[in-house]
Amino acid sequence: MGEVVKQIVNSLIQIVAFSVIPFIWWANTARNECDFLVWLGFKGIPKEKWRKTVVWIIVITIAFLLLSVFILYFLRDINTASSEFAGLGIRAIPAILIYAILRTAIPEEILFRGFLLKRVANRFGIIAGNIIQALLFGLLHGVMFFSSVGILKAIIIIVFTGVVGWLMGYVNEKIADGSILPGLIIHALANIFTGIYTAFF
Repeated sequence: MGEVVKQIVNSLIQIVAFSVIPFIWWANTARNECDFLVWLGFKGIPKEKWRKTVVWIIVITIAFLLLSVFILYFLRDINTASSEFAGLGIRAIPAILIYAILRTAIPEEILFRGFLLKRVANRFGIIAGNIIQALLFGLLHGVMFFSSVGILKAIIIIVFTGVVGWLMGYVNEKIADGSILPGLIIHALANIFTGIYTAFF
């Protein structure tokens, strides 16, 4: 139970921390145009795009999970964000779900696909917006490993997470009409898988 409470507290802190800059930006530029959550992309997927979006979510998630096995093996001797679940088995599942959805997927989707991609795209176009958010998303996940895995492995992590970030941005903007829900689902499923893999294997 203590692990669940810890994950909830950490999740709330993370969501607030990753939402501060987007909220300030929205309050100063778009407060009178639309609701904050809609501005970020928390909106439904149009009916006519729903089926295509689901197919994209499934394909990207499967590819992500297959590549994640390789990355997890790659980092088997390194402490990662999900290492706290190592060896806990089924007891870790409630904490893993909170970690995967609330602590990582929601705050990171708010910042990268909800805020950064959309703001850069408004100014420089969708291609630039998606590349920049994907690059920064990859760097966020890879830079922390430079000292422990070396430059080559860190670059592989940056490229892997960057490509996944780009795909999530593409699906959100081009397939799901600007909704960040597809990226959020893909992100959460991938993190749930990573947490379960760590807990059991």
